[in-house]
Amino acid sequence: MPYISIWIHLIWTTKNRQPYLQKNIRSKVFHHIRGNALAKGINLIFINGVENHAHSLILLKVNQNIADVAKLLKGESSHWINKHKLIKYNFDWQDDYIAISINKAQVKRVIEYIKHQEIHHQKESLSEECQKFSDKN
Repeated sequence: MPYISIWIHLIWTTKNRQPYLQKNIRSKVFHHIRGNALAKGINLIFINGVENHAHSLILLKVNQNIADVAKLLKGESSHWINKHKLIKYNFDWQDDYIAISINKAQVKRVIEYIKHQEIHHQKESLSEECQKFSDKN
């Protein structure tokens, strides 16, 4: 029986980085994404974000790849947001995403980082954050 332990810090943005995920709907969206992940057999360990992007921690299963997991989470959630008219515009996620592998020893630190996105982005923009990830990796 195959065994893998691949932890992924997955980040994706709203289309054109528009601030669609206002605080009043953000928890509903992330709650829905958690439920959808569970239904699709995706090990979504944690999710949070701010107005224009989401961070998640995922533990891939042996039969999963990053592209498929990202597509399932993003595609279904944008459909759900539009179906329930959570915003007055047509909602969509940007096609791109960032996926960074982490080791098991980093899990608690990454969860804390994801948990405190609102505080983090008071000090650093999304562009600065993406650049930092790019430089580190």
